[in-house]
Amino acid sequence: MIRRFLAVLVVSAAIAATLRGQSRPAPTASRPTLLVFVTVDQMRADYFTRFDKQLTGGLRRLYDGGAFFAQGYQDHGITETAPGHASTMSGRFPVHTGIVMNSQGVNGVPNAALIDALPSEPGASPVRFQGTTLTDWIRATEPQMRFLSVSRKDRGAILPIGRSKGDVYWWSANGKFTTSRYYADSLPDWVTAFNGRRLAQSYAGKAWELLLPANAYSEPDSVPIESGGVDYVFPHQVPSDPMLAARVMAGFPWMDDITLAFAFTGMQKLGLGMAPDRTDVLAISLSTTDAIGHRFGPDSRELHDQILRLDRALGEFLDSLFRVRDQRNVLVALTGDHGMAPFPTLKSTIFPNHEARRVSLEPQWAAFQSRLLAAGVDTSAVEMEEAEVVVTQPDKFAKARVNADSAIATFGADAKRVQGVLRADLISAIARADTVHDAIARRWLHMFRPDGAVRLIVTLTPYSYWSGVNIATHGSPHDYDANVPVLFYGSGVRTGRYADTVRVVDMAPTIAELVGVKPLEPIDGRVLRQTIR
Repeated sequence: MIRRFLAVLVVSAAIAATLRGQSRPAPTASRPTLLVFVTVDQMRADYFTRFDKQLTGGLRRLYDGGAFFAQGYQDHGITETAPGHASTMSGRFPVHTGIVMNSQGVNGVPNAALIDALPSEPGASPVRFQGTTLTDWIRATEPQMRFLSVSRKDRGAILPIGRSKGDVYWWSANGKFTTSRYYADSLPDWVTAFNGRRLAQSYAGKAWELLLPANAYSEPDSVPIESGGVDYVFPHQVPSDPMLAARVMAGFPWMDDITLAFAFTGMQKLGLGMAPDRTDVLAISLSTTDAIGHRFGPDSRELHDQILRLDRALGEFLDSLFRVRDQRNVLVALTGDHGMAPFPTLKSTIFPNHEARRVSLEPQWAAFQSRLLAAGVDTSAVEMEEAEVVVTQPDKFAKARVNADSAIATFGADAKRVQGVLRADLISAIARADTVHDAIARRWLHMFRPDGAVRLIVTLTPYSYWSGVNIATHGSPHDYDANVPVLFYGSGVRTGRYADTVRVVDMAPTIAELVGVKPLEPIDGRVLRQTIR
């Protein structure tokens, strides 16, 4: 469907360029004039190989023509959207960006009300983000550079860019792209005009059908655990009411088409990639795979169809992009913000070693709190946020003359006896671990400082979930949640499929090398020189 949106845009842009006497920037051997950084929310690296024979569009083009690393990792402990996106273009782990989980991401901050959005939607801004990103590094060398960041999710649009103010937009459930007052007091005319097209509403009453014949999908269609036991069989119908259609569009593949159409429009309107003496940035985060993965699981027929549709949509976007920008001057990067696990109670054919338990530590926590009270420690001095035990008021331990770590270690010992718990480590012990061979310890240290408020971390066994979670999800330090594609394509890139183990934090410094700029601060990533021509 994106072809229908882009065809008019491409033609009108070409006519406008002719009337203004504009032309595409001349090829340059020194650096790209446009960086397109694509983050696919919940994109497992193995989706490229799992669906390899059916990919014919953008994923196919990037996979065959780029530098592809199947062993790419979001090398930190809480594999969620906010920390993952904050690492993509900063080259730094969450312990250094300050974005350690979704709940401490872009919402619940002052002076961040949304513009022309639903009143119930939370404000958003990057004020918790620490440090700089690739856009800042480029701007320090090329002050006239421009950027645009687009996503269905607020954190997907905001965090790749960091704290810089500029063109950053995300989706409102009212069917419009919005931004917050951190960035502007009103929407630009081109955004208002795009919103006026009411693309989400145009899908009212349409059905999501399989892209290919049913026999092209190996996954069963009728799996009652999917979608909460409701509407789990193809086709999936969009409500006939236009406003309801806009509200639910986030869960249908067409949301990616709309996001890409908006990104293409903004690129044209802002003139990204048109100047031969600078590198502009177009950051796109595509969120539909995450919505469908949570609802139906990573081993569902719906997820399979979504990846095929994502492939076609990206292909049409790249075709349109290269009609108006010289491909020789464009650098494309693609990754994921995290991976995914199947439903804990599902016998998965895609994940044959899938053994999961639901874990509750409520009895152990209650017993621990009783011990604290008996020792004279107010229980408000400590909290548990699923995996992490956090000391909120260390003075209350000191007042009772109780060593916080020693007391918390007793809870860890109880937790380790619960089925489904792999380990329960004091952060002080993790800091002494062999992080070369102990990936879980390493990923937790990339998440939290040893001298911070987090004092103990519980890690569940692979594929196990915390009790009360009824959707397929992610968030653990295990490889299935951390493994994402790392891919570079285009200007200056040496094509190949690489077996090296790399991290998402390596992407920003590698791009900086290709662009010819330097980080403005110490970073955690390294330049992947094997990808540079």
